[in-house]
Amino acid sequence: MQLEFFDWFIILALFAVYVAVGVLTSRKAGSSSAEYFLSGRTMPWWLLGVSMVATTFAIDTPNLVTGIVRDTGVAGNWVWWAFLLTGMLTVFVYSRLWRRSGVQTDLEFYRLRYSGKPAAFLQGFRALYLGVFFNIMIMANVCLAAVKLGGIVLGLSPVETLLIASGVTVAYSLLGGLKSVLVTDLIQFIIAMIGSVWAAVTLVNLPQVGGLESLLSHPNVSGKLNLLPDFGNPEILIAAFIIPLAVQWWSIWYPGAEPGGGGYIAQRMLSAKNEQHAMGAVLFFNFAHYALRPWPWILVALASLVVFPQLSDLSAAFPHLSEGIVQSDLAYPAMLSFLPVGLLGMVIASLIAAFMSTISTHLNWGASYLVNDFYRPFVRPKASEKELVRVGRLSTLALMFFAGLLALYLESAMQAFQLLLSIGAGTGLIFILRWFWWRINAFTEIAGMVISFTVAVFWVLIYPMLGFEPIPAHLRLLLSVGITTVAWVLITLLTRPTDPAVLRDFYRLIRPDGPGWRRVREQCIAEGVPGADLNPKDSLTRGLLGFFLGVLSVYCGLFGIGEWIYGKALYAALLLGVALLSMTGLAKLFFLCPSRQSLCSEHDADT
Repeated sequence: MQLEFFDWFIILALFAVYVAVGVLTSRKAGSSSAEYFLSGRTMPWWLLGVSMVATTFAIDTPNLVTGIVRDTGVAGNWVWWAFLLTGMLTVFVYSRLWRRSGVQTDLEFYRLRYSGKPAAFLQGFRALYLGVFFNIMIMANVCLAAVKLGGIVLGLSPVETLLIASGVTVAYSLLGGLKSVLVTDLIQFIIAMIGSVWAAVTLVNLPQVGGLESLLSHPNVSGKLNLLPDFGNPEILIAAFIIPLAVQWWSIWYPGAEPGGGGYIAQRMLSAKNEQHAMGAVLFFNFAHYALRPWPWILVALASLVVFPQLSDLSAAFPHLSEGIVQSDLAYPAMLSFLPVGLLGMVIASLIAAFMSTISTHLNWGASYLVNDFYRPFVRPKASEKELVRVGRLSTLALMFFAGLLALYLESAMQAFQLLLSIGAGTGLIFILRWFWWRINAFTEIAGMVISFTVAVFWVLIYPMLGFEPIPAHLRLLLSVGITTVAWVLITLLTRPTDPAVLRDFYRLIRPDGPGWRRVREQCIAEGVPGADLNPKDSLTRGLLGFFLGVLSVYCGLFGIGEWIYGKALYAALLLGVALLSMTGLAKLFFLCPSRQSLCSEHDADT
């Protein structure tokens, strides 16, 4: 399929805007590593929140959702909808703690929380493990979606697609640092949302589909519409609903939904003006990510079941693509081939924007780990700020190269998603408890990291070679979580605790609440440590109330929109009403001053 002049004009004009943003922000970004990676810690909540949403709207996300809907129905999305729980904990519990820590990356946390050589090892090793290995895996998955889009819509080879798609992204990310990423994320999010909604409306009204009413009543679609899995089918119920809600959300480290916050979510919180702006940013992100964005993709996925009912139909429509690439997730870019001139350019531009927003964030985030948590502490402790920025830019270029190389060997979005889940299985609870239980130490994290990776390698490489019957993915997940969790708990109890002086300093700086720090709190009070008494506003109970209201508001919003699309006006009104009441309660509890309807400043909150 060929794009017309107007389509190319839209795409190239946006490319020019993105590069211009990088050039305009490059001078200030190059002044210091804090400017390059945190934008001087002056960013407002709305810009940070939009950036988080734009980052998680990757070019592969519509493909992933489409594959899930085609294979297991709308309810299959609980495999990622369940991560809302950890997202809301980050909003009302961890966002304040991260902003209060004052670190430049979340890996510097190890120097605050743990002591000795194990803490230094954790910081350096995880800088390479997350910043290089994990980060490249994530970006390769995003690049894979770009390869599929380029092959279907433009007829490009994988190498040609990657060279074009990554060139502009690397340019503005390398030049402007986080500031350019945030500004371009705002532009890209607006374009991406307009494009996805417009495409969904157009594709649902194709003659082959016949409009929304015909789509929802089509025999290929009617059995896929349930928002909850079939409770009469135990296998699907357990795999797609019970395990994600009961185990997955707290036990697995997954980028963008890290238990306890972390990664680029922590980077955004650390660059906020204050604690209040950090909290507002993550709340906006969770509502937009889970409640607002999924439905255009879901509608296109359902329409694809009418146009391309089987994988064989996709293969017949695009014979030039290799058999390994033709999976269920290919249906989303395949549907875009039906868009008219102008709209096609807009939608392709929106997907390119989604690609760039995700890749640019991961490039900047990964480079921040390599510079702040590996190069500066272990290679050049006395490096100048200019040198650190230069190393950050070189790291950006290297990360993109290896991510593109790996993308040529992947086949589907779900393949990479499952691999990332398996590698992080069992470690999530550590990242939650380390803030609220003094006994967690550096050996806890080392054990969790090593054991979870070893178990994942066993399932992926060794178990198939043994010739045993395949084990369902959800059972492997449970076994991985159980083995890893038991192992790190035992190692925690058998190893020496963190140095008491480090624990006292951490408690005084962060002021964590809850019974897990009672011993340290009592020691600090007895010794007259300043700031040992907690401010009542930091009550863990209050945070958990916010968590409950936040989860209720987002899920009711998500399902309310769904019921409205399905034509069930009464259910939609009830659900959206509950969502509105819950959001009102959150605003009064956490964001609005009693005397005026405006966002409280950090000083107002403290007083």
